[in-house]
Amino acid sequence: MSENNSIKAHGGVLINRITNVDTTGLFSITISEDLANDVENIADGIFSPLEGFLGQQDFESVVSRGRLANDLAWTIPIVLDVDEETASKMKEAGNVLLKNPDDIGIAVLHVDETFTFDKEKTAQGVYGTTDSSHPGVAYTMSMKDFLVSGKIDFVQRPNDTEIRNNRLTPIQTRESFAKAGWKTICAFQTRNPPHVAHEMLQKTSITTRDGVFVNPVIGKKKSGDFVDEVIVKCYETMIKLYYPENRCQLGTLHTQMKYAGPKEAIHHAIMRQNYGCTHIIIGRDHAGVGKFYDPMAAQKIFDDYPELEISPVFFPPFFYCKKCLTYTTPKACPHDNDVKEQISGTALREMIQNGQAPSEFILRPEVAQVILDHPKPFVD
Repeated sequence: MSENNSIKAHGGVLINRITNVDTTGLFSITISEDLANDVENIADGIFSPLEGFLGQQDFESVVSRGRLANDLAWTIPIVLDVDEETASKMKEAGNVLLKNPDDIGIAVLHVDETFTFDKEKTAQGVYGTTDSSHPGVAYTMSMKDFLVSGKIDFVQRPNDTEIRNNRLTPIQTRESFAKAGWKTICAFQTRNPPHVAHEMLQKTSITTRDGVFVNPVIGKKKSGDFVDEVIVKCYETMIKLYYPENRCQLGTLHTQMKYAGPKEAIHHAIMRQNYGCTHIIIGRDHAGVGKFYDPMAAQKIFDDYPELEISPVFFPPFFYCKKCLTYTTPKACPHDNDVKEQISGTALREMIQNGQAPSEFILRPEVAQVILDHPKPFVD
C-alpha cells in the first residue's frame, strides 16, 4: 500500500482481522448492532492495536489508568458482555460465531477468558462519575454481568444501507489521502450536522494543512441528537457546495457515542490516527454531556498522553460577529454577545421542530433545508 503520510497506526501496526475461516457447526450468539460495529472496527484496524475484546488484565488497566496492561494508551473498554449461562457455553465452545441482529454470521470469536466486573468502578474509571443520569453510566449499569475476551476473525461484511457507501476502512482512507497527495490531514469528529461555525473551523484547520477528514459518528446516540441519515446528507450537501475540490473527505465512523468527555477525546484521536490522520480538532467540551466535564478537560488530558503520534488542534468556538463582519473567535473579537450570531443546540432543535430555518450565519440555507425536509430529524 503506497501512502504518503507516514503516521503509523496506534501501537505500530494496522491490525487486519479479516479472514476466511470455516464457521460450519459453530455455537453462535446474536450481538447488538453496536457490538457488531465494534467487531468490524476491530477487524478493520480502526481499534488498532486491539485484535479482539479486552481480557481481564487489559480491561482493569484501561478502567483504572486509561492504558492497556502493556502501558499503551487506551481509554475506552471494548468488551463483549453476556449473561452467566452464555459465558459458560461460550467458554465451553471455544470458537463462537457472532451474528448481527439480521442473523448474519459476521465473525468468529476465539474465546480466551470469561470474567465478571465491577460496574460502579468501571463507570467511575471511564466516565468520572457513577451518576445514572449520565448516558454512559446508565449504559454500563445495564450491561450483562460477564465479559468474554478473545481475538476475532471477521468473516462477512453485512450488505446494509446506503450509509455503508461512506463507511471507509483505514486502508481505504490512507490510500485516498495518498492519492489526493495529502501529507497532513486534520480529522473532525462530529455527531451533528455542520453549523457554518464548524465549517469555518474545518477550513481554518486546512489553511495550514492539506485536507480535512470529516468523520461523523454513526450509531446509537441519546434522545434529541440528530439521526444518522440527516448528518450524512447535510455534510454531503455542504462539501459539494462550499468546499474546494480535493480538500475534504467524508467518512462515517460506526460506533456508539459514549459521552465520556476527556477519555473519549483520546479514544477519538487514536481511531483517527489509525485512519491516517496527522491532526485532530478538539473543541470545547469534546464528547461531553450535560455539565459532567470541565469544558477544557478534553484538551488538558492530552498532556497525559504525549506519546500519541496524532497531534490535537485546539480551537475556541467560532461565531459570526456582525461588527467584525466575519466568522471569528473570542480570542480575536472584542465585541459583546448581542452582535454575535450564536445558537445553542437546544435552541436550534426548537427552531427546526417549529419549521423555522435558522440564520444563514448559523446554518447554510441548503443544509437547513435538508434538515427541514426530513420527516424525523431527531432521535426519539
